[in-house]
Amino acid sequence: MKKLLIVVDYQKDFVNGSLGFKEAEYLDEYLSSLIDQYHQNKDDVIFTFDTHQNNYLETQEGKNLPIEHCIKNSDGWKLYGKVNTAKKEYDICIEKTTFGSLELGNYLKDKNYQNITLVGVVSNICVLSNAVIVKSALPETPIFIDVKGISSNDLTMQAKAISILENLQFNIINK
Repeated sequence: MKKLLIVVDYQKDFVNGSLGFKEAEYLDEYLSSLIDQYHQNKDDVIFTFDTHQNNYLETQEGKNLPIEHCIKNSDGWKLYGKVNTAKKEYDICIEKTTFGSLELGNYLKDKNYQNITLVGVVSNICVLSNAVIVKSALPETPIFIDVKGISSNDLTMQAKAISILENLQFNIINK
């Protein structure tokens, strides 16, 4: 049975773009090596892409976070650095217009994985949101949050998110 790695929103705008933060850059080497390991083991990798249109500032999210980011097909929408290089053509890519992806949950609900690991950025919003969706889709599958592979621009909120995930019975690894 295969394992699954989900890389949440490791896009240029969240690393060194309009919503970038220094801690996100430090993940690049680790995430790319993790992706390579999954590929070598013939396990699956899914990438989520925060994806907005040119009217982003008119959306509910845009009104609450008025910083254009991850506009589809812009440079900031693309995967960052070595992670971009590690991505294979056969990896699954899911575009999401908000924090969590219902499409991700729908894709996973009929799958059978040995376990699932989530990594990525804006851990207190996007990783958290997608982890809950994954848990809803596959409640009996062990789901791991790899702390070494996540980051947020607010480390206090990240710590709170990790605590919430622990309370929701996620497996927290690499503390």
